[in-house]
Amino acid sequence: MVTVDRTLLEAALFGYERQRDEIEAKIAEIRTQIGAKPAVAAATAAAAPAPVKKRTMNAAARRRIAAAQRKRWAEYKKTHAAPAAKKAVKAKRVLSAAARKHIADATRKRWIEYRAAKASAAKPARKGKRAAKKASAPAAAEAATS
Repeated sequence: MVTVDRTLLEAALFGYERQRDEIEAKIAEIRTQIGAKPAVAAATAAAAPAPVKKRTMNAAARRRIAAAQRKRWAEYKKTHAAPAAKKAVKAKRVLSAAARKHIADATRKRWIEYRAAKASAAKPARKGKRAAKKASAPAAAEAATS
């Protein structure tokens, strides 16, 4: 695969552009001899229109436009905003200390029950000599204390 260097491509582009310019100059010379308008001038005029000057607005005109817009919005709000009246804001409800304590105690109780149920479900019965020793150890300790 042939790789082309960037400088080589730039040189080729420069050469082709120069040839194009020479050809366009010869075409324009022939057209002037014929008596027609030069195509280059016509093409340039059509291709690149004169730069458009930025339009500005004076302060009085901006004030008139702003006043008219405020008037339109006032009219719109008058017709559309009437049904959507603001509701009276209610005072935020607050729990008493006793109620908070009651809820906290009930929550603690539920968590204790949940963890106990989870722990009992998670302990599978052990098999083998170790399981028998561990099972008999609490029974032996209980017998010793009684």
